Amino acid sequence: MLNMKLKLNNKLFDEDVEQSPTRNGYGEGLVIAGEKDPNVVVLCADLTESTRSNFFKEKFPGRFVEMGVAEQGMATVAAGMANYGKIPFISSYAAFSPGRNWEQIRTTIALNDVPVKIAGAHAGLTVGPDGATHQMLEDIALMRAMPNMIVIYPADSIEAKKATIAAATNGKPTYIRLAREKTPIVTIEATPFKIGKAEVFWTSKDPQVAIIASGPLLYEALLAAKELTGSHPVIVLNCHTIKPIDEQTIIHAAKICGAVVTVEEHQIMGGLGGAVAELLSKNIPTPQEFIGMPDCFGESGQPDELLEKYHMKAKDIMEAVKKAIVRKNS
Repeated sequence: MLNMKLKLNNKLFDEDVEQSPTRNGYGEGLVIAGEKDPNVVVLCADLTESTRSNFFKEKFPGRFVEMGVAEQGMATVAAGMANYGKIPFISSYAAFSPGRNWEQIRTTIALNDVPVKIAGAHAGLTVGPDGATHQMLEDIALMRAMPNMIVIYPADSIEAKKATIAAATNGKPTYIRLAREKTPIVTIEATPFKIGKAEVFWTSKDPQVAIIASGPLLYEALLAAKELTGSHPVIVLNCHTIKPIDEQTIIHAAKICGAVVTVEEHQIMGGLGGAVAELLSKNIPTPQEFIGMPDCFGESGQPDELLEKYHMKAKDIMEAVKKAIVRKNS
């Protein structure tokens, strides 16, 4: 049974739950990774403070390279450094990296299977007022389709820190997706994190639906699970690694529940929802509902307003759970 109980933030459901941008965790993780290994270097494309790469720059100025507005050059330089034993982290907004330099990432990093780490910051709908051009909602699909590439979408700043530290030692090209806005801190330092391993963050007796979430919307999934207690019991999985996806845990959850809801701040096609659908259709066909961007671009607005408009809040997840149960029982 999926009855694992993890240590989570004990103020998770309080109104004053602590919040922090996941990009902060990336910056903190860079410093720790740099302290552990002198081969860790950081490159940035003129967004040093925005991506929190400045944390590393201040600690290790001799191992930091400001590339300017040159995302394509940044990827190729990092590939060369990785070929000579360095562990480069490159960062920009996700709209620019991997959005602008996807071909260089593909040809110089992934094809050569060198351990460059790509941090795509300000990803998702909650970039808010910056609008559709900067609301990168296709990056997981771009990177998930690329051979040799690991894809990680942390749920909060603590998990982003752990993902950054883990990526420094995994020896693989790795994409880490980060957000700009402050979001609730779901986990604590003692919460397990392992690349490729989904964790059960909520369990109920006789669950009817497995909610599989990634990124900061995991918080909305947990709010939905709490509200559904007693009427529609669920399991909530934190699927922070989109590739390689944790096949065993997801298949097991689908077998137990018989229905699935996926939750992500990304296009439904090609993201977590698509990855789960591919896995289940091959192994255990299961009714599935999708929370995510419905094949459209975003628009300018406040983050919470946009999540409301595009149906990514807890109430929308609750409705999706109910639809999944109806489909399961029909």
